[in-house]
Amino acid sequence: MSERDPNDEREPHIERHPHDEHAEHAAGAAPNPAALPAGERLQFRAIGTLDPDAPTAEDLREAWPVLFRDERVDGFRTLGRAEADDFFLSLNSGQQTELLLDLPGPERRSWIRMLAPDDAADVIQRAPSEQREGMLVLLDDTTRREVTALLAYAEDDAGGLMNTRFARVRPDMTVDEAIRYLRRQISEQLELIYYAYVLDREQVLQGVVSFRELLAAPGSKQLRDLMRTDVVKAAEDMDQEALSRLFAESDLIALPIVDAAGRMKGIVTVDDIVDVVQEEATEDIQKIGAVEALDAPYMQTAFFELFKKRAGWLTVLFAGEMATFTAMSHFEQEIHQATVLSLFVPLIISSGGNSGSQASTLIVRAIGVGELRLRDWWRVLSRELAMGVALGALLGLVGLARVIIWPSKSDTDGYAEHYALIGMTVGVSVLGVVLWGTIAGSMLPFLLKRCRLDPATASAPLVATLVDVTGLVIYFTVAVALLSGSLL
Repeated sequence: MSERDPNDEREPHIERHPHDEHAEHAAGAAPNPAALPAGERLQFRAIGTLDPDAPTAEDLREAWPVLFRDERVDGFRTLGRAEADDFFLSLNSGQQTELLLDLPGPERRSWIRMLAPDDAADVIQRAPSEQREGMLVLLDDTTRREVTALLAYAEDDAGGLMNTRFARVRPDMTVDEAIRYLRRQISEQLELIYYAYVLDREQVLQGVVSFRELLAAPGSKQLRDLMRTDVVKAAEDMDQEALSRLFAESDLIALPIVDAAGRMKGIVTVDDIVDVVQEEATEDIQKIGAVEALDAPYMQTAFFELFKKRAGWLTVLFAGEMATFTAMSHFEQEIHQATVLSLFVPLIISSGGNSGSQASTLIVRAIGVGELRLRDWWRVLSRELAMGVALGALLGLVGLARVIIWPSKSDTDGYAEHYALIGMTVGVSVLGVVLWGTIAGSMLPFLLKRCRLDPATASAPLVATLVDVTGLVIYFTVAVALLSGSLL
């Protein structure tokens, strides 16, 4: 990262909004800041209502999601220099991009030069396409070349996450030579100083040595005799989900990234991958909830954009649920003859939907963290068959007990005298529906993965909708089989 210009001072500029001034006069007096929550205090301070008392970084961080963009800039400018540095670096890349675009050119240049090349690449990648070139030219020549190279990678590839600044040494160096050489590299503000990577003249990764090993080794020992050659590394085109699993398996704080020829291109640190894991988990949870993945935090997503993300799946699910009308219409005569059967419809379909949602969630997560592969579908099927029978039997017994212990007291059409048969119908139906829901919920993620789709798309609402329709068919089919000649 480049040093910031020590002469680049910013004076706080607080702009007063006319509509707020009018509201203040209408109230007769300015509010007492001590009586307001931190977020509201910041909003008053940021627009100039409370000039004497500048907001703290904690106030600004708490109120940031609800502030307008011009208020964010005003609040940011009131922070002290050191506090502003820490606050800016604590923002995520999307928030940094918005703030930089709202700052004038000289200030924008100073702040973007604080970022490491990989962070600067993330910020520029999130900017509108017409703004990216203008942001690139704000960087110094060295950083601009590094960022340009990073932007050539896909956003989800390991190459797009890596930092090109890392500690590098040659295998023929002695320990003393390596330490002196690394001291000079550290002044260039390297991403990580726990490991030094041993590269040959072609920049091919030969091994790795930790700083602790360097300091403990004799000064005359050559690095080729000290380095570890069994290096855990990742290809530059490795997907970020696979990279996160590699981090989890290796328990390392940094991984070297190499190209197809083995040349080292950079490193990805564990703090970078933590952001990836959070992003992927958020996306999966949203999909499981039948929502298209949001491109921004919830509070920063425009109303119409959020509407589009949610309406699509809701419309599909609503159309799917219409099939329940068709299923019930097919058994209209049976329902007319024994209306008591309709009382148990919510119980039957909810048990199937719940069991299917459980199975789907478990399998989607297991696939996501690498516990299951596509070839494991048969093992999962056999396991879920047994689980479906066990769970269905348990819930079926509960349903049977409910009907037998508290039978209907109505004698209309002789329902009360057939409560045992009705209980059997409910119990067997619950067993069948829960078994079917468990199988459907566990197999649908594998089917989607086989079709090269995201398994998280097998959301709980989708599984529940599928099982609702088929559950009705199972229920009324069992009812016809068990109640013919009595109620039907």
